[in-house]
Amino acid sequence: MSNPDSVPELTPPNSKSDPEHQKPLNTNEIDEEEDDGGDENDVEDDDEDENDGRFGGPNRTIPRSREARLRSEKLKMDSLMQRMKTGPVSVRVHDVIIKGNTKTKEHIIEAETEVLNNAGSMQELLKASQIVNLRLQSLEIFDSVKITLDSGPPELPGTANVIIEVVETASPLSGEIGAYTKAEARSSTVEGSVKYKNLFGYGDLWDGSLAYGIGHSAELSAGVYLPRFKGLVTPVTARAYLLSQDWLKFSSYKERSMGLSLGLFSSQHHDVAYNLAWRTLTDPSQMSSRSVRRQLGHNLLSSLKYTFKFDRRNSSMRPTWGYAFVSTTQLGGLVPDSRSLRFLRQEFDLRYVVPIGFYHAALNFGVSGGVVFPWGDGFLSKPSSLPERFFLGGNISPVCALGGPTSLWGFKTRGLGPTERKRQVNDGNTGPSGVDFLGGDLAVTALADLSFDLPFRWFREKGIHAHVFACAGNVAKLTENEYRNFSVQKFVGSLRSSVGVGLVVPTSLFRMELNYCYILKKFDHDQAKTGAWLTFSPAS
Repeated sequence: MSNPDSVPELTPPNSKSDPEHQKPLNTNEIDEEEDDGGDENDVEDDDEDENDGRFGGPNRTIPRSREARLRSEKLKMDSLMQRMKTGPVSVRVHDVIIKGNTKTKEHIIEAETEVLNNAGSMQELLKASQIVNLRLQSLEIFDSVKITLDSGPPELPGTANVIIEVVETASPLSGEIGAYTKAEARSSTVEGSVKYKNLFGYGDLWDGSLAYGIGHSAELSAGVYLPRFKGLVTPVTARAYLLSQDWLKFSSYKERSMGLSLGLFSSQHHDVAYNLAWRTLTDPSQMSSRSVRRQLGHNLLSSLKYTFKFDRRNSSMRPTWGYAFVSTTQLGGLVPDSRSLRFLRQEFDLRYVVPIGFYHAALNFGVSGGVVFPWGDGFLSKPSSLPERFFLGGNISPVCALGGPTSLWGFKTRGLGPTERKRQVNDGNTGPSGVDFLGGDLAVTALADLSFDLPFRWFREKGIHAHVFACAGNVAKLTENEYRNFSVQKFVGSLRSSVGVGLVVPTSLFRMELNYCYILKKFDHDQAKTGAWLTFSPAS
């Protein structure tokens, strides 16, 4: 695949090149020739030879050689490059010529080239060409993309033609398999997927995937991605899925969902999606607490989710400078059905990274929070939906978990927060059956992470580094009139916290941490431990 950062090939606008030699000059080659210090006297001498040389009479000149034509083009290009260094060179796009698309519809490619028409100078045109190259390659349907800038018609001075040559993928069918850790599932999964590219020539990407989680979760899904649909300026995605998650160990219920997710709008910072699903909560153990039993059964999820994301960090695996902010708003209950879940869920995540200046050290600060509430008549006395609540803990690093309150170092999956005792078994041999973690309607977490290089060359070359960290967080119940008992002082006083030190091994797929965590504060029913922890986290 061609390098998306490569400079487009070009010839000076309206340069009258020989019809037999229309090949544009590459700017990279020009730079090399300028560095070599080409002799300008040689060019001038050749021009004099062309003017003075005669063949068969005073009106018949000797045809120019190939080398002379190249020198002539180089002279014009040198002049253009000098003008570009001193200031803007006015030019406008006359035509965009697309070649090589035997299957892909031309309007799919044209939609990605609209930025070229806004260029008013050669500098802007070069920058716009690189943007178009990146956009076309991001469609994942081309093996290579080549953009050439050529002169426009001689009768239209100051114009240029943009020639886009694409090579469509020779292998539209692809597949992959791997192991991942997902923050939203809070568990590790083994996933396999198959993808078919450009089936109908609209840049469409079709895929099917199967995922099985170590925590007894499974998902089967199939989807399609359309870069342009019915004139929309943003991509459209659709995905049907079957999802099963086992929370018996933590909250005494299993969750099964069958639904459809539609990506309605997507841009650099904004994303809007609609989700429609039929969800079932069951308790095969028949040991669940009263609060969990009240939510067992069928319900309908119809929600609209809006996400705003702004990430200016230099890396999500090991950020050493920059900042990031994510805000997600979800509104449920968009269909007039008594079984439809009506709720409003809001969460945010803010990160700021301060570079220290030695040993590649950086101090990463983060704070996140979220709140969920039912809506409708008497919503203050109703419970929130159990799967929509906030649960803290899990085998992921808070550094990588950008999106909302999710985990704390040293705390297990769903390892803290409000609890309720399960059903007791009165058989004479068994005591109380433990507690169910119920999650919370309000969650807040904070972290501080100092990362730095180790004084060993081999570790630095592999990106292996150390970090010292501290984190704190808490969840609380607000629904069913519990907000009356809520106080900020009590919430802050019951914050769980931990500190630690560890070794970080980054890879292209995930971030692995080998940490020693020390629990500063926890409650009796919390699932946390002081000791060694091994975590695997994907990029956020």
